Amino acid sequence: MLDVNRQFRVPSIQTELPGPKGRRMIERDERVTSPSYTRVYPLVVARGQGATIEDVDGNLFLDFNAGIAVCSTGHCHPRVVEAITRQASQLVHMSGTDFYYPAQFELAEKLTQITPGKFAKRVFFTNSGTEAVEAAFKLARYHTRRQHVIAFLGSFHGRTMGSLSLTASKVTQRRGFGPLVPGVIHVPYADCRRGSDGHIDGAGRTSIAETIEKTLFRKLIAPDEVAALFVEPIQGEGGYLVPPPEFHRELRALCDRHGILMVADEIQSGMGRTGRMCAIEHWGVEPDIICLAKGIASGLPLGAIVARAELMSWPPGAHASTFGGNPVACAAALETIALLESELMENAAKLGDFLLSELKQMQRGHSQIADVRGKGLMIGIELAEPDGSPAPDLAERLVQACFHKGLLLLRCGESTIRLCPPLVITREDCETALAIMTQCLDEVTGSPAARVGVPVSKAKT
Repeated sequence: MLDVNRQFRVPSIQTELPGPKGRRMIERDERVTSPSYTRVYPLVVARGQGATIEDVDGNLFLDFNAGIAVCSTGHCHPRVVEAITRQASQLVHMSGTDFYYPAQFELAEKLTQITPGKFAKRVFFTNSGTEAVEAAFKLARYHTRRQHVIAFLGSFHGRTMGSLSLTASKVTQRRGFGPLVPGVIHVPYADCRRGSDGHIDGAGRTSIAETIEKTLFRKLIAPDEVAALFVEPIQGEGGYLVPPPEFHRELRALCDRHGILMVADEIQSGMGRTGRMCAIEHWGVEPDIICLAKGIASGLPLGAIVARAELMSWPPGAHASTFGGNPVACAAALETIALLESELMENAAKLGDFLLSELKQMQRGHSQIADVRGKGLMIGIELAEPDGSPAPDLAERLVQACFHKGLLLLRCGESTIRLCPPLVITREDCETALAIMTQCLDEVTGSPAARVGVPVSKAKT
């Protein structure tokens, strides 16, 4: 059973935000930390439990971003904490690229079992998502002896040099860092807003796979020089875009025709978030390499690539990681997977359906909501201006308004609100979040209901 007992009403905002302790700590932080950090709002966290965050001034927040889709089992799940504590008392580090320890190969065995494909697989461990992408990039080039890689506009694969070369989400992420790794070509990403047939113009003329085949491969690069195609099953930073039904199957067929490796970046969409262990399972596609991170270890730094066994043809020393597959992180991941399999994936699917249904109902009453999309607890709410253009300022105002009422949200894409809560949330949490979002949307758009102060009964602020 999910542990939903609470001692406090959540959210509960008792001070101005940030509070006095928070302000002092932010001042200290900003004197010594990198200005490249993108702080969304002035939240100084003291502790977390489940889907609740408490700041240093005692304010309680309902967390619908889970540390950017990382804390899949919620904050400080007792079973995960116990697994971490037990492993830390026995062995903290020994470097799994040079020595052996049970937690690493036990987790590798588990990952080969729960990821798509009945074929033999091998696992390489990293510390993060960007390192997983780097490893997949290197492995694809090494195994195929090909130089080019295809990625998608709007994609986010990380910020280290190889993964950044694949990323095409925001100019600010790439500006000033060139030249990047050569050989990466970006093509459009298909999503359901372009029509259920998955055509890039919405008129049924040219699919993405056809564009690659008939344009890219005829005019720019030869397909036998392409090592891999990197794709997010659901595009994350690019706007929580869900592709049409045939998109991934067409890409799989394209890769098979030309001996190109299909790499699924499941860093944000994987580990149960969409109601399946990997989001690509919704389309019945089996990638050659899968990149994992974020939710894999409930907050501890861990990433991995899971590849067809025959692809891991690189020799000892060709790639390594001192801390990747750390025993404490592996112990947390094993317990995380057990929780996902026993209850949390089912909870994500059930409450994801509920949220999508309720949000589509909200959309009917709010013209500013242009689209609601997602699978499981990976949901995007796209906002637009009256003329249909993106509304980034409105999206930012909504995120800030929700923060001040105790609901933690994030943006993605140009003007999309992303919902990626811990997979332990309850229906009550969902109803609370929906009420706060409705109230805040009315307030930031100046609706008549907001101006006359019509109450929202389920918002516990």
